[in-house]
Amino acid sequence: MTRRTLLELAALGTAAAAAAAAEPPFTLPKLPYAFDALEPYIDAQTMQIHHDKHHQAYVDNLNKAVGADAALSKLSVEELLQRLDTLPAAIRTQVRNQGGGHANHSLFWQTLCPASKSGNPSGSLAAALQRSFGGRDKFEERLQAASLGVFGSGWAWLPVDQGKNLVLDSAPNQDSPSLAGKRPLLGIDVWEHAYYLKYQNRRADYLKAILQVINWEFVSHRYEEAVR
Repeated sequence: MTRRTLLELAALGTAAAAAAAAEPPFTLPKLPYAFDALEPYIDAQTMQIHHDKHHQAYVDNLNKAVGADAALSKLSVEELLQRLDTLPAAIRTQVRNQGGGHANHSLFWQTLCPASKSGNPSGSLAAALQRSFGGRDKFEERLQAASLGVFGSGWAWLPVDQGKNLVLDSAPNQDSPSLAGKRPLLGIDVWEHAYYLKYQNRRADYLKAILQVINWEFVSHRYEEAVR
């Protein structure tokens, strides 16, 4: 191997290292379906703006908050939120809001699917919904009520608490039950950007629609993991 080849390889290694160093700690996950896959319940334009603009902004702002700290950059967003009280005060609010937005939306996309694939709660989740709420229909009624009850922007949540029980929560802004040590299974985004293009101020209509595109296979599997 010639000296020139060795120098070229070294240069490639340096370039690769620089590229890796430039890679932000957090990136926008791809949607697991096309933008129009949830039509007619959630329109394609809303999905594209919600994912490509709003979620991307949370990712970008989270990277700005922690990107200069090598130790924090190695943590997952879930780990950052779990350690929120230990983070430097200067970035704590940013991580809560921007990290929360990134984590919440990353889960949100997975809990949705085309209506033809929505299915039903299965396995132990179906039994747990019956025990906790009296079945799927009554659960959905209570979930809609919780979602309508969120003042301004926020989320309604179905988490598993520390006793492995299903509960209903709501939270403002980008907070989630994970801040209280619970594991969220399903979250309904009631920020206006999630529905306003199609439903305007009719949040109740949006809530009825989004229940048609819940990925119950994913939520059921997530419940199994949470109680295992």
